[in-house]
Amino acid sequence: MKKLLFYWKQLKATFWFLPMLIISFSIFLSVGLVSLDNNINISFEGWLRFFLVNSSDSARSILTTISGAMIGVAGTVFSVTLVALTLASSQFGPRLIKNFMYVKLNQIVLGSYVSTYLYCLLVLNAIKDNENYTFIPTISIFVAILATVFNIILLIIFIHQIAISIQADRVVSDISNFIENQVKNLFPDKIGEYMNEDMFIDTAKIISQYKHSTILKSPKSGYLQNIDNQALLKIVEKHDSLIEINYKTGDFFVKDLEIGVIHSHELWEENAINQLIGQFVIGKTKTSQQDIEFSIHQMVEIAARALSTGVNDPYTAISCVDHLTAVMCYLAEAQFPSKYRYDQSKQLRVIAENLDFEGVLDAAFNQIRQFSTGSTAVIIRLMEAQITILKFTKTKSHKKALIKHAEMILTVGKQTIKEKNDLDDLEERAKKILNN
Repeated sequence: MKKLLFYWKQLKATFWFLPMLIISFSIFLSVGLVSLDNNINISFEGWLRFFLVNSSDSARSILTTISGAMIGVAGTVFSVTLVALTLASSQFGPRLIKNFMYVKLNQIVLGSYVSTYLYCLLVLNAIKDNENYTFIPTISIFVAILATVFNIILLIIFIHQIAISIQADRVVSDISNFIENQVKNLFPDKIGEYMNEDMFIDTAKIISQYKHSTILKSPKSGYLQNIDNQALLKIVEKHDSLIEINYKTGDFFVKDLEIGVIHSHELWEENAINQLIGQFVIGKTKTSQQDIEFSIHQMVEIAARALSTGVNDPYTAISCVDHLTAVMCYLAEAQFPSKYRYDQSKQLRVIAENLDFEGVLDAAFNQIRQFSTGSTAVIIRLMEAQITILKFTKTKSHKKALIKHAEMILTVGKQTIKEKNDLDDLEERAKKILNN
């Protein structure tokens, strides 16, 4: 079920899915309204005569004009979208193209214009005017006019959205909001039972109780996009076994690479092994559904480009550091899942390679620190970030990771900051965390 949900989310994230739904709706709408026109006789008296068409020539003229305008504007919308994607790719990095494609407004605008064009063609084809039979779908034509007015308003909104969507602060803010929502929903409530991080588990003793060990190999090369943890646990429990997983979501697999080991009392059949491997989704690119580091790397890439010699924009880099700090403050208080997972009978079933606080902290600040050489403002802000995160940290392992980063930032500062007063400011901030 989790695997199907993953594919459903991937489908919804495509650029063509929503436009295709809108186009399909327009086809059914045209058929339905034409049928309604065929069954209802409308009087053209009173105020209705100003809004409804009663001439076949006028009907054809209106629909032809609308359809031609809509497909023309649809081409313009598509061109503007491509220009925005090109600018985003060159300024913020090619990996952020997905973020712009995921914007629902862009998909709605493209789908709305193409669907209106198709709707007008279908209604136009329904108009009949000969000696034996005359049919003018007045309601359908009126709906086409309303759709045109709606599309004009939508075009204005679209242009405004495109103008602000490629601004650096807006891009950083959007990614930050996405990461914050992701970290709140990334971990499931419980998969089996989690042990306290301070408790020692003698895994070697537990593994020695099993007679057989079967190596799991990757069926193909690619990134690990998703693991159906619940299905994995059920399969292992069904065979009364224990599985060790050596990789986490976002890692790269090479074909025939050892990705895990099954420890069992009896040898597994090939079909059962294939079923187990089927719970690992391997694809060509990384995804953000279970991989928080992927989203963080998007923010880091913006900061890295901002710190490059060709751009030299420390303010954007500082903005990235600030938003990453907010994310890490939340994660400092979050309960990371244990690598040990148990079934309902308290039997250890899965030993997984899990995401931890130190790993996310490294992903967030390592590269920015490395690129910040020569940028005093960014180096100082990085140190301030560690101090802020420390205020939310409660475990020794988290504090140890923050102290490690503070020491590395201080080393970079001593090597690159030439102004004594700036270096004194950095060392003063470093004392707040190193002497803690």
